[in-house]
Amino acid sequence: MTSLRNTISTTRQSWRTQSPALRILRLFLGITWIYAGWDKASDAGFLTRGSATFIGTQLSAYSTSSPIGSLINPLLEHSVQVGIFVMLTEFAIGIATLLWIAPTLAALGGFAMSVGLWLASSFHVNPYFLASDSAYAVLWLVYFLFILGKRRKVDVAIDRRGFLRVALVGAGAVIASVVGRTLASDSKTGTSSTTSQTPSGATTQKKIIKVASLAVGATHNFASSNGTPAVLFRTNTGVFAYSAICTHEGCTVAYSKASNHLQCPCHGAVFDPSAGGKAISGPSNTPLAKIKVAISGAWVVES
Repeated sequence: MTSLRNTISTTRQSWRTQSPALRILRLFLGITWIYAGWDKASDAGFLTRGSATFIGTQLSAYSTSSPIGSLINPLLEHSVQVGIFVMLTEFAIGIATLLWIAPTLAALGGFAMSVGLWLASSFHVNPYFLASDSAYAVLWLVYFLFILGKRRKVDVAIDRRGFLRVALVGAGAVIASVVGRTLASDSKTGTSSTTSQTPSGATTQKKIIKVASLAVGATHNFASSNGTPAVLFRTNTGVFAYSAICTHEGCTVAYSKASNHLQCPCHGAVFDPSAGGKAISGPSNTPLAKIKVAISGAWVVES
């Protein structure tokens, strides 16, 4: 109880002594990071393999275009653990920022997370000012420098009282995550849509490759409309495609001409594209997700 009272007292004092500008920045960043954690915790598909919003699907999409793709690839087989870590960290940073617990470390963590997200997901956004992750990185850096003040280093020493305060943040992050996951369990896992509607109701189609450029019996790797890697097949009867995201741990499968199967390099899962993407060996029992494609004029399109 003493630690809780001290935390409340310190929090109130911090809000009273900060300038209005710093309060606005602190409030915005703290609430935004808590909301980011809640958005993941309350999403039934975030930690569910095969879901359109599965963290592994997102990581796999990042790895194909990010300048740090080589660092993301090893994380694919641990996608669920990465998702839990990110969710808890966002909650913890937001709570710590609002309660003034280890504020400089929380600000530094927010800055590092924003830079990481920028490099992973929005590095190629053009013009650059449309990339919100880079803007958050600047906001966290400014906030960090403000609260660091004239100190030349971040004090990471934690006494007994500080440990209890940090433990309070950790407990809050876990509780918020559990509550969000509990609510998410009552809802259906989200699914992605491969079509979109224009304001007039007409369906828009993404062009994948010209039909003349894809011989019968050939395959073509492409990025689906939601950014995830996919594999297109053409046969005598038409075209079909599957998500290249392995339904085991989210690694990216590749087509083997020798076996005519899609194989996962991480844990050896094998899928048969001629049998609806069915898993035929390895640790997965779930078939690959199908992607709707069709021939429209001179193009193969995602419909």
